[in-house]
Amino acid sequence: MPAAPCAQASKATVLLSRPSVASRGRIGSVKTVCSAHSLAKQAKEAASKAAMGLAAAAAVAMPSNALTYDQLQGLTYLQVKGTGVANTCPVISGGSTNPKDIPAGNYKFSEFCLEPTSFTVKEDSQFKAGESELVKTKLMTRLTYTLDDMSGKMTIGSDGKVTFKEEDGIDYAPVTVQLPGGERVPFLFTVRELDAKGTLDSFSGDFTVTSYRGSSFLDPKGRGGSTGYDNAVALPARSDDEELFKENNKNTAALKGSIVLSVAKVDASTGEIAGVFESIQPSDTDLGSKAPKDVKITGLWYGQLTKA
Repeated sequence: MPAAPCAQASKATVLLSRPSVASRGRIGSVKTVCSAHSLAKQAKEAASKAAMGLAAAAAVAMPSNALTYDQLQGLTYLQVKGTGVANTCPVISGGSTNPKDIPAGNYKFSEFCLEPTSFTVKEDSQFKAGESELVKTKLMTRLTYTLDDMSGKMTIGSDGKVTFKEEDGIDYAPVTVQLPGGERVPFLFTVRELDAKGTLDSFSGDFTVTSYRGSSFLDPKGRGGSTGYDNAVALPARSDDEELFKENNKNTAALKGSIVLSVAKVDASTGEIAGVFESIQPSDTDLGSKAPKDVKITGLWYGQLTKA
């Protein structure tokens, strides 16, 4: 969105970009297909009270060739097929960069969409006394990782305070990324049961990260949480050994993640609201047999507000 004004970032600047989808095909008669986007130019740090100390994103400028909600709804299946457009969130063509344009009240929050633009994984330093660092990854999943059509309830107070609870929608997507050394890290990208609080500029909260695999999943030795063998058949006498305990006792307990959503653009006439997000969540634990890694996800988000 080079042509749109960009909100000023107070402390930090974050540059996010969408993967190019123009090279994957054209959309029939639509001349402007989502190509390489540079949708987030600036970002503000989260307030000091933001959950988990995450830095919130701030300002978003819309690429001139991005698609709005109405444009996306006007496309046919054949125009979308094979282009990657289905894996993108809508953008706001008009509106302003002042979140306070949205009046106070109780709202239904619909069409909530999260489009990741980068995935990094926290890894231990290769040096003995070094600190852990976030490592860039290679995405192994096809263009099916965007969360879309989510809904919930949002309350905006007269003092600018915001509360938001996610309730329904396509709120999880399995994703796998690969570290530079070749190790692959699967995780369930989600914001299920998100309970966020904050202000119109930035709100944050925790969400539930369910197990990547269910209790009925069987490992290569036929062991599962609710079905299958209790232990490896070839080693029944060692089923209680400490080194095999985690492998034999499958754990599907849910974990917690945290997210910060920063509002960068609103359109009070249509109720549209958009910005950038940053979340940190655990990776897959292989049903409890290994410790999860911290996965940091940044990207773009979009939603629509209607009076409840």
